[in-house]
Amino acid sequence: MPRYLIEREIPGAGKLSPQELAGISAKSCSILNEMGSQIQWLHSYVTDDKIYCVYLAPSEQAIREHAQKGGFPADRISEIRDLISPYSARSA
Repeated sequence: MPRYLIEREIPGAGKLSPQELAGISAKSCSILNEMGSQIQWLHSYVTDDKIYCVYLAPSEQAIREHAQKGGFPADRISEIRDLISPYSARSA
């Protein structure tokens, strides 16, 4: 299944409390449960004014549907083509 990186512009995201982040997480999981197993949230990174999320989904449209149902921004959606890390250099 394709993997996507979603960029969500949320001013002040880095200042959200653990309880606020837990609320956002719970809402996202609730919407995902409604949508079924076609879409999976893997993890997210919170920065000062954005949250970057990694999802498995059959299409960009499924990502947009999740965002719309949850009231989340999905300012940029990019399909992840590959993954590299320091370990990638070892196989070169």
